[in-house]
Amino acid sequence: MTETPVDPSVLARPSGGYAMVAVDQREAMRAMFAEYDGEPVPDARLTEFKLAATRALTPYASAILVDRDFALDRVIDERAVAPGCALIAAADRFLPGPGEFVADVEIDDAVDPAAYARRGVAALKLLVIWRPDEPAEGRVAMVREFVQRSHAAGLVSIIEPLSRAPRDGRDWDWDAGVLAAAEELGSLGADLYKAEVPLHGEGDETELKRRCEHITGAVASPWVVLSSGVQHEAFPRAVELACLAGASGFLAGRAVWRPVVGSRDVETDLRADSVPRLRELVRVVDRIVGSRRKDEHR
Repeated sequence: MTETPVDPSVLARPSGGYAMVAVDQREAMRAMFAEYDGEPVPDARLTEFKLAATRALTPYASAILVDRDFALDRVIDERAVAPGCALIAAADRFLPGPGEFVADVEIDDAVDPAAYARRGVAALKLLVIWRPDEPAEGRVAMVREFVQRSHAAGLVSIIEPLSRAPRDGRDWDWDAGVLAAAEELGSLGADLYKAEVPLHGEGDETELKRRCEHITGAVASPWVVLSSGVQHEAFPRAVELACLAGASGFLAGRAVWRPVVGSRDVETDLRADSVPRLRELVRVVDRIVGSRRKDEHR
């Protein structure tokens, strides 16, 4: 059965661009804090950071992505999201493996789409691990099921494929995986596609834009970039080039709030450091995507 797409513009700015923040990192975020704390990091430390980031950043973001494990219910109950900012729930359960915080992913059955829709959630996100030595059938089936679950509750569906190393030890090309994942999963009915930045946002601009154009051609929905793997100072350029090549914005965490991890005064430093970073990215998206929309309506 073909599902009717849900309009993802509920997650967008008036310009039509997507300026979205992610705070759904789990054990990876714990590891970031451990670098500074030098001791085990309790769940409460992650929860309080996620709540602080939500309060500080959502006045400037078009949407925010939060996980059930540490913060989603409190974000909702405490009304931490600013008016005008949409809430996205992570609907993925991460399974660790040797050397990887996320070796496999399952749909999280504890995230009830209809129940969270009633509580104000606008969209669900599913991370998908793409490996060149694993068959496509499992990934495709999971994405189709996720899209169906989201649409049945009237929620926007977002998929986030990540290119990862093969388990069998063969040679592999991370960038080729980013593009192959878009070709395989980009036309399965998801309303928004979240992609890794080709070349990690580095190197020749023409080649980076060419690879982003490849994603544009492969994905049937609007698509945005994430910031993992890109140096935070280089992310505005990466967003600009991706949008010039057809992307519609970003859904990013580390490039916005990573420099604040370990701060002794999180709330102050979020306002002083992370808010300006986010507002710079918003300006890039509004300028490029807004201009593109005007050209399309002429």
